[in-house]
Amino acid sequence: MSSEANKQLVRRFYAALQDEDYAAAGALCHPDFVFYLQMDTPIPGAEGFIASEKKNFDAFPGFSFRIERLIAEDDRVAAYMVFDGVHTGGPVDGIAPTGRRLRFSLMMLLTIADGQIIEKRAHFDRSDIRRQLTGASPDQ
Repeated sequence: MSSEANKQLVRRFYAALQDEDYAAAGALCHPDFVFYLQMDTPIPGAEGFIASEKKNFDAFPGFSFRIERLIAEDDRVAAYMVFDGVHTGGPVDGIAPTGRRLRFSLMMLLTIADGQIIEKRAHFDRSDIRRQLTGASPDQ
């Protein structure tokens, strides 16, 4: 696939997640899909990825998960994204709903194979998320 076609695939994938259409998002994943929540934390299979994302998204009803920038080269697409939501759903990372707004940026690196997403790597500041949800100062 071309770089532009890969970017369109990634747009469809994140649009499905934004719409909480997990079946559509899963259908865009390769059978050998692996999600890396952080560098060395693999979650194999689309089902494991969907369960992980659904749990997090359910904690922020009405969330926004926008693509700010996509860059593609060969079989890789980098996505700079912004998540924005209010923590009123379920727990996140052991933190009960706080009613606090959470807004943070993420970098995603997705690899495409056979017209599907075979690997997704997420990079974000987990300590910033915890700080925003708990109200802790930045140096705590």
